[in-house]
Amino acid sequence: MKFLIAVDGSASALQAVAHVVTLAQQGLRLQAVLVNVQAPASLYEVVTAHDPDVIRQVRGSAGADLLAPAEALLGAAGIDFESEVAGGEPASLIVELAENYGCDAIVLGASDEESDGDVVASVLAASPCPVTVVPVPEGADPAEPEID
Repeated sequence: MKFLIAVDGSASALQAVAHVVTLAQQGLRLQAVLVNVQAPASLYEVVTAHDPDVIRQVRGSAGADLLAPAEALLGAAGIDFESEVAGGEPASLIVELAENYGCDAIVLGASDEESDGDVVASVLAASPCPVTVVPVPEGADPAEPEID
């Protein structure tokens, strides 16, 4: 089974990764695709950078930094994974990348942030495959994802 896990650097995203690790520890044979979606460049960034390659490079580095903790969790659990940093509108790209990678399911972290809630709702509405929304357990340390 192949899971796409959206990672934005938040505690809830790491909890989504921990959920997949728990599934693997319970015996599910799986692969993972970690995806970080960077917002499109603002007009200010385009004007000041003068070079689209510079913007792509900066966003790619930022995305790679946000993916690193999730990659470490999967690596420590011995789970095969791929990573991608993409640029654009998060909800549509998450669904598109899940289809492109041939994923069987999407796993997202739940968040109290309104913008994150919009992304989750949009992915739920548009995804052709099952979507699991993983909450951060109440009282949990957001810096330490819980793995059963």
